[in-house]
Formats: sequence, C-alpha cells, structure tokens
Amino acid sequence: MRITICDDKHDLGTQAAKLGAKLIKEAILEKGKAVIVLPTGLSQIDMYDVLTKESIPWDKVEAFHLDEYVGLSASNPSSFRYYLQKRFVSKIKGLGAFHEIEADAKDLLGEVKRLNDLLSDKVVDVIFLGIGENGHIAFNDPPANLETTNPFIIVNLEERCRRQQVSEKWFASLDEVPTQAISISIRQILKAKSLICSVPDQRKARAVAMCLYDQLSPYSPCTVLRDKEECTLLLDKPSSMLILGDRR
Repeated sequence: MRITICDDKHDLGTQAAKLGAKLIKEAILEKGKAVIVLPTGLSQIDMYDVLTKESIPWDKVEAFHLDEYVGLSASNPSSFRYYLQKRFVSKIKGLGAFHEIEADAKDLLGEVKRLNDLLSDKVVDVIFLGIGENGHIAFNDPPANLETTNPFIIVNLEERCRRQQVSEKWFASLDEVPTQAISISIRQILKAKSLICSVPDQRKARAVAMCLYDQLSPYSPCTVLRDKEECTLLLDKPSSMLILGDRR
C-alpha cells in the first residue's frame, strides 16, 4: 500500500481521478480495453468531477459498480445507480458498457448470479473505493466475509453503517435505510490489479487508523488493504490526523 496525504479533499479527488485515468489508459494500451469498478458516496464527488473530464477512450471501458441497496429502484435519489448515472454515466460519451446492480430485482439470487457470471472471468484493472466510518470497504460491513470467492454477494448492513448514510443526508431517517445490499466481495476487491482508495474528512480518521494499525479481522474489514501492493490510499489532513509520523 502507498499512502499519500493531500492538501485537502479537492486535491484528494483530483489525484484519485488522475491516477485512475493513467491506469485506465495503460490497460487500454496494453490489451485494448479496461475493466473498472466505480464507488459512490461523498468521498467520491470530487473524483468524478475530474475523471469525467479526462481524455479517455471510454468506448473501450467496461464499468461495474461496487454495491447497491436491496430494494431501491434506479430512480430513487438514494440509490447508487441514481448517483452514478448523475455523476458519471450521463457525462461520458460512448461508454463501452455499464453493468448496473439491479438490487430491486424480484429474483435477488438470480441477479447476483448474473453479475457473477459477468465478472468472474474478467481481470479488473482499477477499483475506485473508499472506507466507511465502521471500516467497511464496499458494503462489506463487520463482521465481513473474508473467505468467499464469489465476485458479488448479498450482505447485511450494520447499524453504524446505516447511521452514516443518515448523517450524510442520503436518507432522512434510519428506518428508511435498507438493511441489505448487493456488494462486491473482499476477495474480488483484492483480485483487482490496482486499487485507488479515497478517504477524506476527520470523521474517517478512526477508520484510517483501523486500516493501518488494527489486527486483520472480519471486524476490521479495511485492514485487508494493507497487504495489497498496488493500493493507493489517498487521505486529506483531517482523515490522517491519527497516523503516526510524516507519511507525505
């Protein structure tokens, strides 16, 4: 893992986007295409503002997304499909493919199988992601399944995670936040060639410390990132406040 402390969260978003664009272009030059996985959340808004303006041959890019709430339609403003359509897909001309997680499907297990069939034989070049206040990556809340090799799984969302969604104003109340999601699994995240992990804001400082210092455990899901060589952890000054020493 490489750690970069950025000047502020806007610089963090810019650096994440620039690095991602570089890696996407390198994959396209090497094999004629790129497979990427896209996140959502407040931590990624600045990244998308820059990434969507990059000169990338998007017709050669196939995109998945990290996770989606069970039961929310694509038209629900709190859904991740709505977020990605607004901040990414609608701003890209000629995107090669975008595979939505249809987590409101009547046959949820069938939807997971469809996604797994789409992704299982592909090499993912870049995954953009963040870390939740409870230490989750994607929606792998503690205690996370560190063993499954399935690319996508159905997960239960713990209360701390659901409260974060309310505090970030994606939902008006805890009762509105779904209790399950479809998420890319931890092993699938670690299989990607490169990870770009953006973690701004003081409220994430404890999660950053967890990632770097806690014992590897299902109760500290983000700790798995420490051993991923091609993982860039981008922090701002508030989120890095509990890190010992100068890591700039």
